[in-house]
Amino acid sequence: MSTVPELLLTPQEYLARERQAGFRSEFYRGEMFAMAGASWQHTLIKDNLSRETGNRLQNGPCQVVTSDLRVKISATGLYTYPDLVVVCDEPQFEDQVQDTLLNPLVIVEVLSDSTEKYDRGTKFSHYRQLPSVHEYVMVAQDRLLIERYVRQTDDNWLLTVFGESAATFEFASIDASIPMSAIYRGVKLPDDGNH
Repeated sequence: MSTVPELLLTPQEYLARERQAGFRSEFYRGEMFAMAGASWQHTLIKDNLSRETGNRLQNGPCQVVTSDLRVKISATGLYTYPDLVVVCDEPQFEDQVQDTLLNPLVIVEVLSDSTEKYDRGTKFSHYRQLPSVHEYVMVAQDRLLIERYVRQTDDNWLLTVFGESAATFEFASIDASIPMSAIYRGVKLPDDGNH
């Protein structure tokens, strides 16, 4: 009994397909994985954080971009779309199309039920392989909770948790502090009903 070999894509084939597609897909080890759409809560948090961060960085060298820009982790071959990235050095791209970033400094993911395990585990292990990444931030959408991991000089990652509505979230790698209330503006959280 024989099996039909699975046809795997090269990164170039993936990019050619992805650039023509009407939806976004991650790519890893020859396979494309379609990404689900985001919820209202997820989108509000991402957009609030992007706007607030961008406003604080507008007079400096850093730039904030959201999930429309693909990031490649060269060491592992993963192509993915983080919810938000910050770049402070000259952006480096995989090719002349300039839609695949190679050197984010900060990566932010807004967690959802369907992606939380992946974002915390496998995806974080990929992000750690990217030398430019010094900070990984995970933002809960069902409660006031932001977890900030910062790369240390020994390549370990230090966790700081932000979890109160009166608190201020502070990035470690860039000069930006944002009230939690601004990040969660307009978001109805299940535990308080009035946020």
